[in-house]
Amino acid sequence: MIELETDAGAPADLAAPLHVVGAYAPPAAAGDAAADAATDAAPRRPVPTAAAAALLAPLGDPVEELVALGFDGAAGTTVRVRVPGEGGPRTVLVVGLGPAARCTRDVLRRAAGTAVRAAGDVMSLATDLAALPAVPDATGPDSVAPAAVLRAVAEGALLGAYRFDAYRSRPRQHRLARVVLAGVAGGDDAATALAAARAGAEATAWVRDLVNTPPAEKRPVALADRVVAACEGTGVAVRVLDEVALAEGGYGGILGVGRGSSVPPRLVELRWAPDGATRHVALVGKGITFDTGGYSLKPTAGQETMKMDMAGAATVAAVVRAAAALRLPVAVTAVLALAENMVSGDAQRVSDVLRLRGGTTVEVMNTDAEGRLVLGDGIAHAAELGPDVIVDVATLTGAIVVSLGDLIGGLFSTDDDLAAALTAAGTAAGEPLWRLPLGVDEYGGRLEGAVADVRNVTTAKDPGSLIAALFLHRVVPSGTPWAHLDIAGTAWRAEPGPYHAKGGTGTPVRTLLAWLEGLAPA
Repeated sequence: MIELETDAGAPADLAAPLHVVGAYAPPAAAGDAAADAATDAAPRRPVPTAAAAALLAPLGDPVEELVALGFDGAAGTTVRVRVPGEGGPRTVLVVGLGPAARCTRDVLRRAAGTAVRAAGDVMSLATDLAALPAVPDATGPDSVAPAAVLRAVAEGALLGAYRFDAYRSRPRQHRLARVVLAGVAGGDDAATALAAARAGAEATAWVRDLVNTPPAEKRPVALADRVVAACEGTGVAVRVLDEVALAEGGYGGILGVGRGSSVPPRLVELRWAPDGATRHVALVGKGITFDTGGYSLKPTAGQETMKMDMAGAATVAAVVRAAAALRLPVAVTAVLALAENMVSGDAQRVSDVLRLRGGTTVEVMNTDAEGRLVLGDGIAHAAELGPDVIVDVATLTGAIVVSLGDLIGGLFSTDDDLAAALTAAGTAAGEPLWRLPLGVDEYGGRLEGAVADVRNVTTAKDPGSLIAALFLHRVVPSGTPWAHLDIAGTAWRAEPGPYHAKGGTGTPVRTLLAWLEGLAPA
């Protein structure tokens, strides 16, 4: 992972093979149709930041130069300029920030990621993005504090530098090793912000690595072993339930889903329990290491990304490890429900009945609705540990992708305060969540089974994401605050983004970390 440094100097005063500066789009670029039409003949003129203007000054009129290059400051755009100077020419990368009135810390986070991804083969760069002013986002005025902006820009740079080349015969060229954040004074606040950014980015990268790993190399036992190894020396306590312990404990959901695989399932419990903690959070993650759909078989196209069906489990494991790395004064337990949903002569059948941990019986009406079965066991296990709150994370339903796409995660919760806190944390992290309704009694009634307590699906006309959430709600103890994050759309990107490569995104690791930080005593 690249190294980050702060330097109080201006970018123009620093020696670097690449200088990254910003430029705003003019107000007309905000999407006003009339203004857009009026500027067809006259290109929009970007507004360089002070640092950009200083670095580009040798060109004469920096704005005219940028306009001539077709650059208008739109968010996410870049242009590379060679600037003459006494010590030789400089290379300046100008990153579009969009309109100044909309330049939140997430815009700056995205700009930093864009810059790093566009850096080419340089080994270091200097940028003043962390010193630019931001406008408040939905989380309030604290979002524009210098430390908050510094953390966001640092996160963008670290996340944008991620590469997964383990299986390439010729790894892609990317030499960037150092980013200097200019215009930023050092000190305790800056050091804390950078440490938090690095912990979140490293946790995110770890999840991306696990998600991107081919499914044959992370079957349930192998993935459990990999998680256990990653927790060694971190202060995180580990407990693993094998197939014998699962059978003895009545974990029928995990065992039923994993029955068709030649590799048995696992339940992994990770606990960070610092001295003096007054809050205990349980995180439960779906860990289907590959999902064929079972006898309710997915088509080939539907299986192409199913190596990512363990993203929820990877996420909660990474969050516990990061909480330990940051020494957060909150007890955090992660429960990973790991199984492989395969087809064989031993696989569960449609209309089989499973008994979950805790006693709830389930008619399996669709073997491709397996995530809620393993989560049912995982939530029941977590509840027995006596947490103050339970949050589960799962790539659970295709319906959430239809509803919210690949940029917004679904949120269901029984607790308004918990939902609001998670939504704010998602905004702070640049990983937005959207709360969807849960308290619909008639839909819940449709889950009643014919021969068992519940069935795992209802009809195709019912809202799939809500039905899945209502199923999970059935196994949450009454009175325990609970939230369900459906990340089926956001855990994987088919196309790269500002700080995402194709593949696993690591969302919502940083959201959960931001939320846990908010639970820490002031």
